[in-house]
Amino acid sequence: MSHNLPISDWRGKTVWLVGASSGIGRATAHQLHALGARVIVTARGQAALDAFAAEHPGATVLAMDASDAAAVQATAQAILATGPLDVVLYCAGYYKEMRATEFDLQQMLQHNQVNYVGALYVLAAVLPHFLSRKSGHISLVSSVAGYRGLPQSLAYGPTKAALINLAETLHVDLKDSGIGVSLICPGFVETPLTAQNKFAMPGLIKPEKAAEEILRGWAKGEFEIHFPKRFTFFMKALALLPPVLYFPVIRKFTGL
Repeated sequence: MSHNLPISDWRGKTVWLVGASSGIGRATAHQLHALGARVIVTARGQAALDAFAAEHPGATVLAMDASDAAAVQATAQAILATGPLDVVLYCAGYYKEMRATEFDLQQMLQHNQVNYVGALYVLAAVLPHFLSRKSGHISLVSSVAGYRGLPQSLAYGPTKAALINLAETLHVDLKDSGIGVSLICPGFVETPLTAQNKFAMPGLIKPEKAAEEILRGWAKGEFEIHFPKRFTFFMKALALLPPVLYFPVIRKFTGL
């Protein structure tokens, strides 16, 4: 049985993609636009937004910092003033490698502000609208890095784990309200964030492939949309191990 109402016909649907000027978000916005959705893309960089608008006639682009509560509220009000919203996809992300031996509080807080707190700002802005309409769909982009603790992921991993728990709890609370909730957990995708990685990334895929997987998951009404399966199933299996086994296995595979 589907967790959510499946969404496969995008014609006339309004989708707000937060932090979607590059990577997975941009690729998803591109495919939604091609399928007839009314696409609204927000991000910090005006140049990237302008480029998206030029390539996607009819799309709306708005400069917005997802970590700025007032900006999110004002942007949401402007969007909702133009008509009902059907789907919001939170894909704003920030990532820098960090280990506990180089603990940097400002970096920790920056990750939390963009990856998690920004999602709360968006929820605060759209949830009343969805609840009043008894319809809508909330989709949060987390990561397999949120499944269990990983080396070099001290700042990033906990924020993604928080999103997983948030999405699960939202789903529990909203299942009878007509509002869908989906959790997106990608493995490695070629984006500006992963370009920083100095290690070989197993199962690396293109953003276009990630977007296809997300749309397929929405069409099936899935709660958790994870990909590429050959990598994410391995990570899920690892996550089930007790700590006495998990830590040695992670050390062996990462060399860290």
